[in-house]
Amino acid sequence: MTKYAANSMLATKISLMNEFSRVCERVGADIEQVRRGIGSDFRIGPHFIFAGVGYGGSCFPKDVKALIKTGRDYQEEMDILDAVENVNQQQRENFFHKIKKSCGGSLKGQKIALWGVAFKPGTDDIREAPALYLIEKFLAEGATVSAYDPVASENAREHFKNDKSLDFKENQYDCLTAASVLVIATEWKSFREPDFARMKSLMKSPVLCDGRNIYNPKDMKDTGFRYHSVGRPSVGV
Repeated sequence: MTKYAANSMLATKISLMNEFSRVCERVGADIEQVRRGIGSDFRIGPHFIFAGVGYGGSCFPKDVKALIKTGRDYQEEMDILDAVENVNQQQRENFFHKIKKSCGGSLKGQKIALWGVAFKPGTDDIREAPALYLIEKFLAEGATVSAYDPVASENAREHFKNDKSLDFKENQYDCLTAASVLVIATEWKSFREPDFARMKSLMKSPVLCDGRNIYNPKDMKDTGFRYHSVGRPSVGV
């Protein structure tokens, strides 16, 4: 029970921040500024309050579901945790639609570059990774996908082994050639200070959809990219 409760609490913090991020986009606020503000309150703290494309992995999804089921088995509805799951799914869907809109409303025939497949940096674990959902949606819409992950590519290649519209590259720049958009789904350190001029020269369109808010929108103004992130105003559009 303690393990379920702990992981459900952390998942709730993430989903709450993601819900805040959607309001921030509507009113023109910056979720990163909000995060820094509320994180300075010792009652809240700075951990697990990053907006993004939702949580994944082997623990949070499984333990949230397990606690919901345990409650129902004992005639206790877990309304808040139901909402946590719904928000997590909605965040992935919203980010997908943001990517689609950035490509003119259709992904058919488009090439999408994807950086990051693991559910978090520092692991090859792809279980419940948001990138898997995004790849499946891209392929279903008729796009081709070229992806890179420092350590999780083999697991992802095995997961999608029968789909010829997806390939994995050995270098993060290799997947950018002729891409209509670059999508960042995992905040690996190697993605934080890329060569934006090189990226722009390789891509068909200088469009970047950052699902982990690893770049500063003010800095992105000088790169020539159209930059979309989570819970912050877009740049160059």
